[in-house]
Amino acid sequence: MSFKNIIQDMRDEFGSRSRKGFDGRFGHGLRSRSHRVTEDSSVTVLDALKQSCWANMPPELLRDVLIRIEESECAWPSRKNVIACAGVCRSWREIMKEIVRNLEVSGNVTFPISLKQPGPRNTLINCFIKRNRGTHTYHLYLNLSQASNDDGKFLLAARRFRRPTYTDYIISLNADDIFKGSNNYIGKLRSNFFGTKFVIYDAQPPNAGVKVTKSHSSRLVGMRQVSPRVPAGNYPVAHVSYELNVLGSRGPRRMQCIMDAVPASATDPEGVAPTPTEFLPGNLDSFPSLPFFRSKSSRVDSFRSGSGSLLTQKEEKLVLKNKTPRWHDQLQCWCLNFNGRVTVASVKNFQLVASFETGTGVQEQENVILQFGKVGKDVFTMDYQYPISAFQAFAICLSSFDTKIACE
Repeated sequence: MSFKNIIQDMRDEFGSRSRKGFDGRFGHGLRSRSHRVTEDSSVTVLDALKQSCWANMPPELLRDVLIRIEESECAWPSRKNVIACAGVCRSWREIMKEIVRNLEVSGNVTFPISLKQPGPRNTLINCFIKRNRGTHTYHLYLNLSQASNDDGKFLLAARRFRRPTYTDYIISLNADDIFKGSNNYIGKLRSNFFGTKFVIYDAQPPNAGVKVTKSHSSRLVGMRQVSPRVPAGNYPVAHVSYELNVLGSRGPRRMQCIMDAVPASATDPEGVAPTPTEFLPGNLDSFPSLPFFRSKSSRVDSFRSGSGSLLTQKEEKLVLKNKTPRWHDQLQCWCLNFNGRVTVASVKNFQLVASFETGTGVQEQENVILQFGKVGKDVFTMDYQYPISAFQAFAICLSSFDTKIACE
């Protein structure tokens, strides 16, 4: 019996038991109050779940079956079966959440929270970004096959919103629902007027005890802040800056990323980066109410200072810098070794490595943590690994798309 047949059999059984039980109870007489009927129907459905042979499987046998399914499905689209198992019932979901290891260990993107977890160590996860110039949207997919027209596994979407003095890139889990107040909103990237400095905001705190940055886009109802499913407050988790090119000399961009949420020690063999295990539900009481009137200068100061640092003063933040390309005399261009993942020369292409300050100067590691490059007119590859997440990598790559008045 195939796994798909098992799932279908379970759904049919739950449905027949629910309809049969509800019709039997309802046939004995009408209830005087509507909530009694609702109560009886919910109890009937619950009884059907309890009586089902699938929900009442011995825990040892159920765990063994789910482990075999999880180990056998290593890539998409077959990994959809793991998601289907987690959606059968509560007991199946709890066991599956225990079985599926985090992205750092397994290397498999399974649940949505995997997009907030650091990638695997010493192995780049291959993704690609598709740009739509007409709608100002960017879609992130898992895996890229040059020989296939398949879009791959969809991961994240972003949309650009231009303002008079800054630009926002709203990042969402749903390609059709990219708005700040949406339940699918997980963060954003904000640039300054010149497109040289960016702040990456997370919709929820990656660390406990962090400070929330007030957002002027939140709505106020009855003197209280109204939040979506995820907290409406913005937590600065990274700062991206591009070096100014005041003389207008031609050459590659120079960029630097300060990861406020990732310690510099995370790049060590035994280093640890923040690894969330689930999305936190919104809590209205945990966020302060916003004043009706706030000066523009206070918003600018908050943007520049990057308030709400996620690491203690004793912990050094991870700093990423782009790898300096070399000039190729025969090709007459600047070159980097992307190992075949980039095929089109572009000023947007970059590779980020960890940078440390030592007594003798600045030292850069050779291990590439994030690389981004062009392979088509509106197709770009994005490969990342530990200690940054897909969300952080995607936001950093979005900064490369933004117009840079003082850098080009």
